[in-house]
Amino acid sequence: MAGHSFPFPTTREPCIKPTSFNFRLFMRKTLIALLLTACLTSPLALARADAVAGRLTVTVQGSGPDVILIPGLACSRAVWDGTVAHLAGHYRLHLVQVAGFAGSPARANASGPVLEPTIAALDAYIKTNHLKSPFVIGHSIGGLMGMLLALEHPEDTGKLLIVDSLPFYSVLFGAADAAAAAPQAAQMRDQILHETPEAYAQGERQFLPTMVSSPAGLKAATEWAIASDKSVVARALYEDLTTDLRPRLKEIKIPVTMLYPWSDAIGLPPARVDDLYQSNFATLPHKHLVRIDKSYHFIMLDQPAAFATQVDEFLK
Repeated sequence: MAGHSFPFPTTREPCIKPTSFNFRLFMRKTLIALLLTACLTSPLALARADAVAGRLTVTVQGSGPDVILIPGLACSRAVWDGTVAHLAGHYRLHLVQVAGFAGSPARANASGPVLEPTIAALDAYIKTNHLKSPFVIGHSIGGLMGMLLALEHPEDTGKLLIVDSLPFYSVLFGAADAAAAAPQAAQMRDQILHETPEAYAQGERQFLPTMVSSPAGLKAATEWAIASDKSVVARALYEDLTTDLRPRLKEIKIPVTMLYPWSDAIGLPPARVDDLYQSNFATLPHKHLVRIDKSYHFIMLDQPAAFATQVDEFLK
């Protein structure tokens, strides 16, 4: 099935032929149509539609059980192209694009917070389209969004697959908690906000080779990052760095699979990397952590076959 925007519910009443006109039937159908229209244009339905449109867009491919895929910071939903090709014949895939990332219009993300309103938009999308406990797969900040969705709207997801994310990203910088991380996070945010577009682009060209080793994947990820609205990226990065979910992990009751990478290029033995992820997810009740070797941060691009195998296991 070709990609398309997932529709909000609509109704269409059949035409009534003059030769078979029945006044009572006509009035009954008219009343039903009016009631349905009132429901679909109620303030709540319109508010949900506006929330989704302002914060994210979703395209849908395939048919079957519902799977929501959330890309990472400054990333396009095209990061899931290989996953779509692998799954679309058996699942209905909801491909999220966060407003302001990868050349998409910033819309409501043009100012203010990004993370929490995007979670609210995901919740609105799931409820408006009556998705029942969908699978959720999130990469990087998309994985953090998946954890937040499971915490704030536990009815919205049945299982969660996190692709290389942490419940508190700033632990990598030695921060003990969100308050300790805030000064450095603010400095990183402000640097991106105030640098020129040329400096921002050059910074992404220098940084992304540490995140993806696949030449084709590196080219694509760099293009997505440079095309992103750097104001949205800066504010989302700050929120990512100052969000600490470790104290709340025990509240997540759904099964969670966590994929994390290792490569000898990072200069750390596998056991050290294992300990980093296992210790940070220690209080998560129903977890399954899997290391993917010979990969950087973009596991789906660096090791697509291994990634597809783990996705299949997750969806069983």
